[in-house]
Amino acid sequence: MNRARNLSLFLLFTISLSFSAFSQYTETINSNRPGQSQGAFAVGNGVLQGELGAYSTNEEHNLLNYKAEGWGTDFAIRYGFLMEQLEINLEGSYLNDDVTYTSGNYPDFHESGFPKLTAGVKYLIYDPYKKERKINLYSYHANHGVKWRDLVPAVAAYAGINYIHSDNPYLPTSQEGMSPKVMLITQHNWGRFVWTNNFIGDQIIMTDYPTYAWITTMTHSFTSRIAGFVEYQMIKSDIYADDIFRFGGAYLITKDFQVDINALTNFKDTPSKFQYGLGVSYRLDFHDHDELLPTEGSELDRK
Repeated sequence: MNRARNLSLFLLFTISLSFSAFSQYTETINSNRPGQSQGAFAVGNGVLQGELGAYSTNEEHNLLNYKAEGWGTDFAIRYGFLMEQLEINLEGSYLNDDVTYTSGNYPDFHESGFPKLTAGVKYLIYDPYKKERKINLYSYHANHGVKWRDLVPAVAAYAGINYIHSDNPYLPTSQEGMSPKVMLITQHNWGRFVWTNNFIGDQIIMTDYPTYAWITTMTHSFTSRIAGFVEYQMIKSDIYADDIFRFGGAYLITKDFQVDINALTNFKDTPSKFQYGLGVSYRLDFHDHDELLPTEGSELDRK
């Protein structure tokens, strides 16, 4: 009972933060895929968006002498409401693995399930891109040079609640039940490049093993429809620590429909990981009026 009350107060405090900001509704879909980081901007007031991925996994542990092969899905449902800078979302994943031991007499086994479900709220605190650049009629350099404003990112805050069910094969029993997740999000828009950073505290109370992570993602739009990304993720926890590298690309089929490909690898052998997958993002756009902000580059520039 105290857990639920503490979590309710925690979310209420986060939602009630009163910052002065102005966000962006984009004419094309604003997807967090194919990377794992979240962008600072919400999907837009009145927009309901789904993001779904499927992937094949291969894992090998050189100390515990096992191999795990299988598949998984990850999903997110996002909805913008009340104001342009506010979004609620639900995200999670499902894993299905076959584990084989490479030494000893241990039997092979199968495991599957939802490691974690997370419902959260994201709020755009500060948007440096809300003002148009002033045009200097006498200086090309003044119009095209680097501005100090370009070094200041958009900033968003995220607060969520994890739910981990009992008999979860992927996490110890100490992590079961509900726990909070918080995140600080920064985003730089530099023409055709977008640089996003997520600073994450996950299961920071109400469990025995908190997790801290940093995800940094660089996205580049090659054309108005094609973009690529590279991403680094650092994970620190007594349960699992890793350094993960992701890369891939996305293609905008229509203004409301995006497809992507992606791959993952890490930098250790306890365990080593490799993963590749496909994904889609689709939105139902019920936005009733435009609140567009000026931006440079292509349709895929905003993450």
